[in-house]
Amino acid sequence: MSSSIYNVLFICTGNSARSIMAEAILNQQGAGRFRAYSAGSHPAGHVNPHAIELLDRNRFKTAGLRSKNWDEFALPDAPKMDFVLTVCDKAAGEVCPVWPGQPMTAHWGVEDPAAVKGSIEVIQRAFTDCFVVMNRRIALLTVLPIEKLDKLALKKELDSMGKVTS
Repeated sequence: MSSSIYNVLFICTGNSARSIMAEAILNQQGAGRFRAYSAGSHPAGHVNPHAIELLDRNRFKTAGLRSKNWDEFALPDAPKMDFVLTVCDKAAGEVCPVWPGQPMTAHWGVEDPAAVKGSIEVIQRAFTDCFVVMNRRIALLTVLPIEKLDKLALKKELDSMGKVTS
């Protein structure tokens, strides 16, 4: 990988919370080195308002975030991805489109905060927990010396980041 800016696609089934938060976090933390996108196999068609509220509260940019189908990124004119990271177990088990350029893949599973039921406090805690985990994993990604690692070492690092919880 010799790209000066690495394109990263976060995949989730609904593309309404986890992958959206990951997109916003990486675009801000990795500015100049990474460009993040998100998509879903079965997009919800809207971004979860709890995800937007949490991102806004933590001063992450939310303009332009939208729930979209992963097919957009398999088109010939789509940005070439360097990394495709699944953030939910369901999406990790699905047959993904063929991504142009054969990007490196890894699974960074996180519980779906959008599926949590209960009081507003319980729901907000689930979103916060997801945000903290994704923020930590992305912080590790942004300091990874990608250009100095061979493919096998890079894959091992990406996989291990998917196990970091806080």
